Amino acid sequence: MLAPALLLSAAIAGTCVEAQAYVGPGAGFAFLTSFAVLFLTIFVAIGTVLIWPIRFLILKRKRRGTRDALFDRVVIVGLDGMDPKLTKQFMEAGKLPNFAKLAEEGTFRPLKTTSPSISPAAWSSFLTGSHPAKHNVFDFLTPDRRTYFPVLSSADIGSTSRTWKIGKYAIPLGKPKIRLLRRGVPFWHHLGDRGTFSSILRVPITFPPEKFRGVLVSGLCVPDLKGTQGTFSYYTTSTNGDQEHTGGVRIPVTFEGDTIHSEIEGPVNSMLRDPVPMKIPFTAVVDRAAKRATIQISGRKIELGEREYSPWIQLEFAAAFGIKVRGIARFYVTGFEPDFGLYVTPIHIDPEKPALPIAQPFVYAVYLSKLIGPYATLGLAEDTWALNERVIDEGAFLEQAYTCHDEREKMLFNELEKVRKGLVACVFDTTDRVQHMMFRYLVPGHPASEGQDTEVHKDSIEDLYVRMDDLIGRVRKRMTPREALIVMSDHGFKAFRRGVNLNSWLVQNGYMTLKDGRSDSREWLQDVDWSRTKAYALGLGGVYFNIEGREAKGIVKRGEEAEALKKELRDRIQGLKDTGTGETAVRNVYIATDIYRGPYVDNAPDLVIGYNDGFRASWDCATGIVNDVVFNDNKKAWSGDHCLDPALVPGILFTNLKIDADHPHIIDIAPTVLHLFGVPVPPYMDGRTLINGRGDSSAKESGGTEAAVTELPSPPGPVTGTG
Repeated sequence: MLAPALLLSAAIAGTCVEAQAYVGPGAGFAFLTSFAVLFLTIFVAIGTVLIWPIRFLILKRKRRGTRDALFDRVVIVGLDGMDPKLTKQFMEAGKLPNFAKLAEEGTFRPLKTTSPSISPAAWSSFLTGSHPAKHNVFDFLTPDRRTYFPVLSSADIGSTSRTWKIGKYAIPLGKPKIRLLRRGVPFWHHLGDRGTFSSILRVPITFPPEKFRGVLVSGLCVPDLKGTQGTFSYYTTSTNGDQEHTGGVRIPVTFEGDTIHSEIEGPVNSMLRDPVPMKIPFTAVVDRAAKRATIQISGRKIELGEREYSPWIQLEFAAAFGIKVRGIARFYVTGFEPDFGLYVTPIHIDPEKPALPIAQPFVYAVYLSKLIGPYATLGLAEDTWALNERVIDEGAFLEQAYTCHDEREKMLFNELEKVRKGLVACVFDTTDRVQHMMFRYLVPGHPASEGQDTEVHKDSIEDLYVRMDDLIGRVRKRMTPREALIVMSDHGFKAFRRGVNLNSWLVQNGYMTLKDGRSDSREWLQDVDWSRTKAYALGLGGVYFNIEGREAKGIVKRGEEAEALKKELRDRIQGLKDTGTGETAVRNVYIATDIYRGPYVDNAPDLVIGYNDGFRASWDCATGIVNDVVFNDNKKAWSGDHCLDPALVPGILFTNLKIDADHPHIIDIAPTVLHLFGVPVPPYMDGRTLINGRGDSSAKESGGTEAAVTELPSPPGPVTGTG
């Protein structure tokens, strides 16, 4: 009975239906009380001391398994979304000398990605060495087959079911339920079992963190303090525009003299019998003539000029007596005239006092905050939707993105200094987010450029790649010939010019039916008549069948009927033409049972859609809105994407080793790293080692070999599934 009392926790509410950076609901949120956090920290510290003699003997025995290691240390730098064609283009122009040298001394190849070519699926395959049907992550979202409502595919957070009701409070009597939905074992667990230490920094789909021999900070899919994938706030005196923003909330404010009074809304306080959001009041004293604003919040004053970010500001929400939840956010004044605007980033979990476990061990997040200061913890830390909604501009977005990048660099170089033997892996998201939001600058006539800047930030993607080149150069200076370097990305990039609403197409072609009297549907397919619907699109790359016995109101029978529907829809959707431009919008359609093998095939989309270059699921399709529009221009700043045919968007692979494979796949990285440390590759892994010999790292230091660079032609015609 003592443990539940000591681990007293408060759950902060459920799912959010606001669309986020990758459209969809969040994981929800729950927080440990301040006492529980303190207890866990002390418990971990004392426990570590008490069990160290036993651990020492066990680890000493396990270390025998590392005698066959080919290298002292392996360093993996993940550059999410870095594209091989752009990399090759900038290398040939002399812009990327460090990448060019790495290719000359070692290897440069395009890296095949998963099907679908979506980050959660690809990074899950990276860390498990398996195709998606073995790790159960196929998209950011997956349908709840009971409700048809989308849920986050990687994690789920819920409150405890037992509470103690006292007055207006409902005190939880157990720990919050925090579940990792990704299956499979990350390859660094196998390293730890053989005595090799690993430091894993912001690798996607590692939330909630799992125990292993090493340290880890979770990456993509860590929620904000509201339990969403990132919800910003925008306070403005303007009366124009809707109150709701996709990915955020617009809060109207008015002046009282030169002062604005408002509140920052935090997580829902479900320690109350009638849960309501917790709020922190603040004031902004505005000097319009001097273009200065003084924000006063929680006893702190923040002075800001126009287009100026604050540092990370700690926000403390009171849940109950002695119980507080802390987050961090940054403030940014968008303008003073003719209207005042104040943008507040999504509220991140404060790493100094984490309201949720975001690191392994729990105290590692605290350690890093003491070492480098406050840092972004939200999985999608760069606020793409604030730019999409034109709350901030390109300059403000880039400044925010590179601040997050600089924090990540501090983490990486700290680990490179401290971890001299073992694995160090760090993923940088900047390459993905900047290309998503700036790709239009590479595409003359992109619909998103209409009425927008086309000059000021035209070199932003080239600048991005140059920055990454500098990063790799600094990493290499900290490495020795006894160390292996792998630089990789999970996918590449293409323009996103036109959207495709497959749900609208399904209605028009008789596979989906709306409720009587409806000609359209609100978001999340709320107005679909499931008793007359055979198929529906959900997420960014899949079509699901309404299967009898699997979906709550399924009508398609397994067996012959489902198999016939697969072939019929594949043949009709593959090669689908854009009626507005005449272009082929869908390059390939893959039947799940043809491309996947594993225990979770039935959780996959029945059809995986391989969109053509320039196309992607439309914003309406991604949010489950049905109307009479199948094809439309994408006019959002989010102008580049990778959720298309995986053959068109391979990632990159650079290494200081010579590899044996001409066509490496992202699933090959895990077995390759195990091989480099002399650890047997588990039979369940689908990938294979890329280096059958020693890799010949010492010979490459002389630079006496040719570059191993693969040409990157676009494959003609339909291709087979790569995931």
